[in-house]
Amino acid sequence: MKQIKFGLVGLGRIGKIHFENIRLNCENASVIAVSNLGPDNVKWINKRGVKHIYDSFSSMMLNDEINAVIISSPTALHSEHIIQAAEAGKAIFCEKPIDLSLERVKNIHTLVKELKIPFMVGFNRRYDPSLMKVKSDIKNGIIGKPQIIKITSRDPEPPSIDYIKTSGGLFLDMAIHDFDIACFMNQQKVISVYSSGTVFGNPNIKKLGDLDTAITTLTFENGSIASIDNSRKSAYGYDQRIEVFGNLGITASNNKLADSHYFADSNGIHNSNPLGFFIERYSESYLLILKKFIYCLLENKEIPNNSKVGLNALLISLAAKKSFEENRVVELNEFDY
Repeated sequence: MKQIKFGLVGLGRIGKIHFENIRLNCENASVIAVSNLGPDNVKWINKRGVKHIYDSFSSMMLNDEINAVIISSPTALHSEHIIQAAEAGKAIFCEKPIDLSLERVKNIHTLVKELKIPFMVGFNRRYDPSLMKVKSDIKNGIIGKPQIIKITSRDPEPPSIDYIKTSGGLFLDMAIHDFDIACFMNQQKVISVYSSGTVFGNPNIKKLGDLDTAITTLTFENGSIASIDNSRKSAYGYDQRIEVFGNLGITASNNKLADSHYFADSNGIHNSNPLGFFIERYSESYLLILKKFIYCLLENKEIPNNSKVGLNALLISLAAKKSFEENRVVELNEFDY
């Protein structure tokens, strides 16, 4: 396989990012087909000379020229599209979460394993250059054994109520990235989860049974701890920080700022706010994760963040949600996984 020929479903923000990253930055891959286009995207895609445009994903899967798919459709359609792609023998790159149902994700994990389908879940933050340096410090033993991981993840604005209705909520949609990063850094099994939170903003969020502010504590098998705080509304911008404390030292990543300018006066030192949102903050990671997927396919290498990783992150997210709802520590062995 010298050239990866992708079919892509879902041309929202993330789908367009993946499409353009491949079109502009990946010499050994191309998007030759798209499906399930909304009317607003027909003109956009026609300008980019895509060879095949399909009304349905199932029709696209009949194209033998396609050897891999990118699934960036709405979450509710992920499992359906994954199953069709797997049965068609296509390699799969799927945005997170794989699905909101633990049972369906378990079934998908079994299916892609049995059919030996290369599968990557889109936890792009693992490929952010700053976070990769933190990971490298841990791997090289610079800080010794991780003892405390502190993650701050705060959005500049909450999503729309319509989005929240189908997203799975803060834990399954937003914090799932942070749960994955905590596990990625520590490489230890999470044994228990405790979450607390509330709603400080739109009261309709509470009516949906969701929240906009939360703190989650993950306890790992070796006794190490991760503390993760999430907020849907940060007045000063997109706040993304991580600190890993070990017995020999500390490694950390701070916010990326809009620019490096600052000035100082009698009132203090002033600099720019953090980058606007996840598209800007993690732009490099969206390209690097796709390049990693393409590399693994071309070189027949094992894919790092596979369906098992997606299953683990969903399990922790469901435990966090259950902990919040029942106001107690939830052991992961309470779930059948």
